[in-house]
Amino acid sequence: MSTTPYTFIQAGDKYIISLENHCEIVEAIATFCRDNNITAGIVGGIGAVNTATLRFFNPSTKKYIDKTFTEQMEIANLTGNISTLHGNIYLHLHATFGREDYTALAGHLLTATLSGAGEIVIERIDATLPRRFSPEIGLNIYDL
Repeated sequence: MSTTPYTFIQAGDKYIISLENHCEIVEAIATFCRDNNITAGIVGGIGAVNTATLRFFNPSTKKYIDKTFTEQMEIANLTGNISTLHGNIYLHLHATFGREDYTALAGHLLTATLSGAGEIVIERIDATLPRRFSPEIGLNIYDL
């Protein structure tokens, strides 16, 4: 894998990105955002992975439950947003993965490794979207 895990073209405020096979998706998107000074935006994507760790937030305990799946899966949908937390890029991504038996898995995306194509679209938002931790909710929320 090259040092830059993506290629892209820009069309106005939209970036069409092809991620390099076998890269870790969340880190590749964060790298792209840092490289292109994108601190606020919307993310969408499709592709295929062979491992993914999803998170489920339990509001009563205010904790995430993580589960890793290791199998070939289609990214049926990747959606989320880009903001900042303490001045650093903060990605909030959710994913739906299709399995070989046509069932689906979904949740907050912690990590995933591409095994096939990774096609991502980012739309830059010309705004500042900082986050702060909410003790009441137990999550990092927009601080607007």
